[in-house]
Amino acid sequence: MSDALIKIDGMSCQHCVMRVKKAVDAVEGVQSSEVEIGSARVKFDESKTTEDAIRSAITGSGYKIAG
Repeated sequence: MSDALIKIDGMSCQHCVMRVKKAVDAVEGVQSSEVEIGSARVKFDESKTTEDAIRSAITGSGYKIAG
């Protein structure tokens, strides 16, 4: 099991939080996620997905990865 903290730009409200959480949780292999404005902490099974796939889900939902 891996743990990633991903910083996110462009989030400003709880709708943003829910949109990112929905996208992250839809990635196969994600065990849990805690999303707040500006970041997501994700626990995932590295045999089923990668941090890059999770980052892609976030950008696909309309937000930018910070940094």
